[in-house]
Amino acid sequence: MLIDAWMMKAAGGPLARERREDTAGPGQVIVKVAGCGLCHTDLGFLYEGVPTRHALPLTLGHEISGTVVEAGTGAERWLGKAVVVPAVIPCGTCDACTRGAGGVCPKQLFPGNDDHGGFASHVKVPARGLCEVPDLSDRRRNVAGVELADLSVIADAVSTPYQAVVHAGLEKGDLAVFVGAGGVGGFGAQIAAARGAAVVAVEPDAGRRAKIAARGADLALDPSALDPRALKNAVRAFADARKIPSWRWRIFETSGSAAGQTTAWNLLSPGASLGIVGFTTAKVEVRLSNVMAFDATVRGTWGCLPEHYPAVLDLVLSGAVDVRSFVERRPLSAVNGAFEDVRAHRTTQRLVLVPGA
Repeated sequence: MLIDAWMMKAAGGPLARERREDTAGPGQVIVKVAGCGLCHTDLGFLYEGVPTRHALPLTLGHEISGTVVEAGTGAERWLGKAVVVPAVIPCGTCDACTRGAGGVCPKQLFPGNDDHGGFASHVKVPARGLCEVPDLSDRRRNVAGVELADLSVIADAVSTPYQAVVHAGLEKGDLAVFVGAGGVGGFGAQIAAARGAAVVAVEPDAGRRAKIAARGADLALDPSALDPRALKNAVRAFADARKIPSWRWRIFETSGSAAGQTTAWNLLSPGASLGIVGFTTAKVEVRLSNVMAFDATVRGTWGCLPEHYPAVLDLVLSGAVDVRSFVERRPLSAVNGAFEDVRAHRTTQRLVLVPGA
């Protein structure tokens, strides 16, 4: 299979277009990429000195959807199927996987980090963990009318906050606070709303606040307009009006910024939980004793286990989680400009790069 790919050759970019040959081995498939989402993690690799586990040159991109066009031995049943490729693919057989801890599987594969990713015409991945996409022309199933390229964001931006919500044990009637309402936080707020939670979004961008207020958040707050105490008081007043005690607060840091992490930490209250979903290389200073004093819980989320993907896909196809309004498609040939626009905050949409567009 001839693959047309954009390669990271050195930190700082730009990505370079190259062609290479590849073939599916046993248990592997080659997916013709329909779309690949551009994630902040990709910017971390290219601009922020975050090392990739695969030596450079490397094709980045881990939010992938497409169609299987080649299948190796043992993976033949996938040939011709539309799929979403998990951003984190555990081996499924090690001790961690068999004990339900696939997120820390030592043999996991992270496309665009452990091996070549989706900013290419095709990508080779293990067949294990693939999420099959039904016929999208069937509007009885695809109520939202999404297209295969749009579903690429399920692989991280939608599934990762879903797993964070699962980790937090979020239930109907709980309070869900998302600090950062961009791609990950915007989808997370919708997931929480679909579960029946009361949702607060904390987001400095007015456009993002307005968008998430129309699609899941009951309250959208501007952290730049309130000092930390006033912000916490606003959240507490919202919760008190709904008779939600602090031990039912589920706080999610989804901005991937030092300011967002500090804000989320300051919202921690007795019995509450804090999920760290966003990533930044910046350091923050916090008082860890708050976790003890509040009998609180802090937990990170690394990707999403493949077994959760069908449920996430159903949320998107049903329209319970709106991806179309949060996604902007661009041609893959414009990938370098897309990286620069996201880095410079010139777009508030989740960019999806489409080969051949």
